[in-house]
Amino acid sequence: MRYDARLAQGARSNDVARTNEAGRPSEVARPSEVARAHGAARAYESGGARGRPEAGRAADNDPAELTAALRTGPFHIALRTAIAARRLPLQRVRHHLAQYGITVGVTSLSYWQQGARRPQRAESLRAVRALEEILQLPEESLLRLLDHPFERSDAERPSARSYRSLVEASDVLRGLLAELGSPVDGGLHTIGHHERVRIGARRELLGRESQHAVRAHQDGVDRYVAIYYGDPGCAPERIRVRALENCRTGRVRWHAGAGVLVAELLFDARLRAGETHLFGYGFEDGTAGTATEYVRGFTYAGGQYALQIRFDADALPVRCHRFAQQSAAAPRGGRQELTLSGSHRSVHLVEPQVRAGLLGIAWDWQ
Repeated sequence: MRYDARLAQGARSNDVARTNEAGRPSEVARPSEVARAHGAARAYESGGARGRPEAGRAADNDPAELTAALRTGPFHIALRTAIAARRLPLQRVRHHLAQYGITVGVTSLSYWQQGARRPQRAESLRAVRALEEILQLPEESLLRLLDHPFERSDAERPSARSYRSLVEASDVLRGLLAELGSPVDGGLHTIGHHERVRIGARRELLGRESQHAVRAHQDGVDRYVAIYYGDPGCAPERIRVRALENCRTGRVRWHAGAGVLVAELLFDARLRAGETHLFGYGFEDGTAGTATEYVRGFTYAGGQYALQIRFDADALPVRCHRFAQQSAAAPRGGRQELTLSGSHRSVHLVEPQVRAGLLGIAWDWQ
């Protein structure tokens, strides 16, 4: 599914992730941070002096770990092991690809080696072939691993749009927020947020509703900007914004290509610093394909968050679990199996005090 970033114009404990509301995308996965996280301390420039090993085997002096990874996969493990063996920071890998006339961002490279995404498009497959030369690997050693499907673990699950959107749609989001005159900090802190997500009979995200409690930390705050990231294939122009309680819908803007929608939720009165406000709102979607997870990001720590996923009686998952990530590029952890309730067909999580990062629920279909 996706991600949310900061729902409000600045509700400081707000989200950063999935099919949801976004916040300051610059705080989510900066390429420089990804490079520092995954790059080695010392760069190793792979030149052509050594040459490439014969097809089907690694070089004689390659570590056994790399040889095994190239033989058995999966792709992301083999790629990560090869990059580590060559001691190439991702920025250098990106630079080498550019010399082949191929543009791949550091974030995409990070996703590939984390298993968050797999190269599929023609340009991406051309990049993989070039990586085999750059990393001095046997011909077809990485490409053949892309032909082998494998059972996805938590870290290997395809990313929701939230991850992709927070990074790739950041410019689009900034433009939409600028149209609304939304400042970086809208003057609100989140005290509590209860979110209910509905999954339909076609396994699609039908919609979600939020009960939000906020406290103003400056005078004159009279609105909250909700940011919605749809699943791949969604039609944001058909998504309906609903003001449910103690607010009304203001201006709405969207970008069809990025699947992003932003909406003003207007309060009836201006808040003074220290005053609280409780309001409810929702989004009706149902325009995208199969949903496999719901993720919310938090730019700041603080505040309670509860997430409930409810499934249609004709589309029940075989298993569900919660997970957490420190950032969009980090591996997932904190996995905990969740039991689907019989009569209500739902699972939930409650975080009494959220931490900065990502939090979500994922599920598997039969």
